Amino acid sequence: MRRAPRIALVIALLALLLPALGAAVLLSTALQREPAVVSATELAADDVARAVSLLRTHDPRHAVPGRVSAALLQERELEVLLSHGARRWLPGTSGRVDFARGSAKLHLSTHLGAVPLLGGTAAALAAPFGRWVNLEVELQETGGLPAIAGARVGGLPLPAWAVEALAQRVLARSGLAAEWQLALEVVRRVRFEGDHALVVYAWQPDSASRVMASLLTVAELERLRPYQDRLAAVVAAAPGWQMPMVQAMTPLFELAAQRSAAGRDAAAENRAALVVLTLFVNGRHVGSVAPAAMGWARPRPLRLTLGGRIDFPQHFLVSAALVTEGTSPLSRAIGLYKEVADSRGGSGFSFNDMAANRAGTRFGELALRQPQELQRRVAGGSNGRALRDDDLLPAVADLPEFLPEAEFRRRFGGVGAPAYEALLSDIDRRVAGLPLLR
Repeated sequence: MRRAPRIALVIALLALLLPALGAAVLLSTALQREPAVVSATELAADDVARAVSLLRTHDPRHAVPGRVSAALLQERELEVLLSHGARRWLPGTSGRVDFARGSAKLHLSTHLGAVPLLGGTAAALAAPFGRWVNLEVELQETGGLPAIAGARVGGLPLPAWAVEALAQRVLARSGLAAEWQLALEVVRRVRFEGDHALVVYAWQPDSASRVMASLLTVAELERLRPYQDRLAAVVAAAPGWQMPMVQAMTPLFELAAQRSAAGRDAAAENRAALVVLTLFVNGRHVGSVAPAAMGWARPRPLRLTLGGRIDFPQHFLVSAALVTEGTSPLSRAIGLYKEVADSRGGSGFSFNDMAANRAGTRFGELALRQPQELQRRVAGGSNGRALRDDDLLPAVADLPEFLPEAEFRRRFGGVGAPAYEALLSDIDRRVAGLPLLR
């Protein structure tokens, strides 16, 4: 008779412990201590050049609706899209793709803390088993879109139906469901070869407008309007046809500080201010990228200056905005791409442009990492005075500029050479020395 209570107690304990033990086994199998994919942190100018070429070639705004076309994607091009696209939602993610005839494998490595489906508590509990989620998905070629043939997280195999369900949830959480639906309607077939994929597609009559509308969510669009209105009022009150960029930036970041103090996301408010400024300095307005904003107030044409030049605001703001939308490596790569292109037939490679790029990148990083502190610094100026150009841009008058490619290579050895890297390090030191950007 004594054994019965003991047996019952053991069974009860097992019933309580088995789920926890099962979860521990699953976590130890799925999570790993090292990333399976380690991508280079920096993009090359050639990577950006290929991406720009692809976008121009397959731009829906210039396509004939219904005409069947094909885009050839090399492994490297898809890896760039995979890694830097994923980093907008999963910081620190690296991606790799392996093509084979008839199939492809996608590899993603992301840190446990970046996975949006895990809460902070769940991530902390799972961390002892490993801090890296290594996902591998195998795609099989069909007569149309590829199908998921299998997947694994770490050493844990997953059924295809589970991956598809997870993908749908991720698409919904990241706000990409509309873009995925558009891809389903446009893409006719994907073929995999040994070193590339061939995507056969046909843009539809409404594809261009749907692509443009997808660039901003409804929430993002609503967030932009107050900044567009404020900028329109600022430039309307400005005398003449030119003004320092800081005089436009300060009131927009004052607005960002007010909205953040009211409980809104400070980083998102900074991003909105930078998007509006960046579009304006490039001769555009929000309606240029979002049809729903066509009726908004439009700032009158006016040139902004930084360091006395009208090109520096473009370099600074584009770099800053890119950081808030994606990654710092992408921002630096695009800045470098433009200078390399200029050296091959434009105005020439300019290290002072690179300084404006690097300063803008640093500004964008602070806009995300220390959003309210940056708002305070910009709105409050430096040492009790109004914001000035030299708060945002270091001294650049002594830096070489307008270098044709041959001279650039003769003097600095090309991108990545020791002389080039030494001067770039000096530029970074100058940017780091600005109190506002520390």
